[in-house]
Amino acid sequence: MTRCQVPAALIHQIEEELDKEEEEMMVFLCRDLAPDLATADLRELLVALNEREILSFLGLSELLYRVKRFDLLRRILKTEKATVEANLARSLRLVPDYRVLMLELNENLEKEEVNSLVFLLRDYAPRMKMAKDKSFLALVIDLEKLNLVAPNQLDLIENCLQNIHRIDLTRKIQKYKHEALMSAVHSQPVYVNALQASLPNLSLIDPPYNSGVQNVNKGKTQNGQSFILAEPVHMSIQESGPVSHKVYDDQYRMQSQPLGICLIIDCIGNDTDLLEDTFRDLGYDVRCHRYLNMNTMNQTLVEVARLQKHRNCDSFICVLVSRGSPQSIFCTDHTFSGFPLEQIKKYFTADSCPELLGKPKLFFIQSYIVPENEQECTSLLEVDGNDEKIIGNAKIPCKVTIPPVADIFWSQCKVDVSTLEKSPSSSSYYLRCLAELLRNPHKRKLSILDIHTELNGKVYEWNKTTDPSQQYSLLLQHTLRKKLFLSPT
Repeated sequence: MTRCQVPAALIHQIEEELDKEEEEMMVFLCRDLAPDLATADLRELLVALNEREILSFLGLSELLYRVKRFDLLRRILKTEKATVEANLARSLRLVPDYRVLMLELNENLEKEEVNSLVFLLRDYAPRMKMAKDKSFLALVIDLEKLNLVAPNQLDLIENCLQNIHRIDLTRKIQKYKHEALMSAVHSQPVYVNALQASLPNLSLIDPPYNSGVQNVNKGKTQNGQSFILAEPVHMSIQESGPVSHKVYDDQYRMQSQPLGICLIIDCIGNDTDLLEDTFRDLGYDVRCHRYLNMNTMNQTLVEVARLQKHRNCDSFICVLVSRGSPQSIFCTDHTFSGFPLEQIKKYFTADSCPELLGKPKLFFIQSYIVPENEQECTSLLEVDGNDEKIIGNAKIPCKVTIPPVADIFWSQCKVDVSTLEKSPSSSSYYLRCLAELLRNPHKRKLSILDIHTELNGKVYEWNKTTDPSQQYSLLLQHTLRKKLFLSPT
């Protein structure tokens, strides 16, 4: 017979004291601990967790703490609030951090705001039941069932909160993402939510966020090292030990502050925040632009290429995320088949932007490929082919022997647009892996070519587990003349 850790009478006594809203919150917090009981009521759920030796006095005290029933902590469990907080600080946790975050959002939303969120979500989940008095937690559960929200998939909720002007709550999500990414870099345990755990053949590969609970579909949890939500500290990532400032002949100089300008153009809107944090922490001056049409994009590229700041920087990075074809990106327009990728590259070659002569210029492109029969026009946007007109009358200094097309690193990832349509708020796996590698201080000791080799490995391992129509394809072209390390050298 299974040994129960908590007396049934104690569970009954606590259940009797809770109102319906508190019961809903507690069931939501436990949702991932017993995925087969996702529809159970609180008593059934707690009894099952107890019989499976998942529930303990510590776990029960945490649940009461999360729903803010400090009176029951003291009166029934004879435990003080400070004691529970000390245990949580030592990572003695039962509840995944993702669930705690959702509960915090729930506590800070008014009824009318939840109704506004339900209305906004009609565009993403038209078949979802839109009950008038739906709670935020019930809304989250519905979105999880549709695979629109998960621990590593919070952009949809974040965007909706921005639309109702709850910037304070979007910052909570951003804080969670930041801390979870840092935890994932150090190989923390993988988190599986209730829906994913109920699918027997589902394999998760390198998810970017972590909850602090692993093996939840086993009957008994094993608490892995977790993290405490705190204000993110934005620091430039440095390797341990003294930094050598000697520049070797076979390495690009990377000593300027900032290391360069990083231009991010995200016409999908799912990757900007992660990329911005990554490259800012690497020491770049990051310029972010979302949802540009082609004319605005052309103007943005020209303005950035003209910046005199390039003169004092050692490199340049451009990240593009958009629907498109293999040779172009569509931006947000529907009147042209695309902006030529080759033209984007030309804006920053040495004959168009002499301030970047001899300096590495890196491009990372995530293209969501639209089939030709779905493209609205076959003509590309016409741009001025005279680079001197685009960038003014700048000329390459005389007696320069470096070819204008040298020092370019071009990484383009292609995936069918159906991947985006299937999960509109999901970030690019290619860009998530890139960010993870660049933020890992051990990986950053590698050259950019070696980092990209590891990126290839991660992407193609992902492809082994997914439908062929959803697989990523990577193309790398470069004219680098030296080794490049994205850290001060």
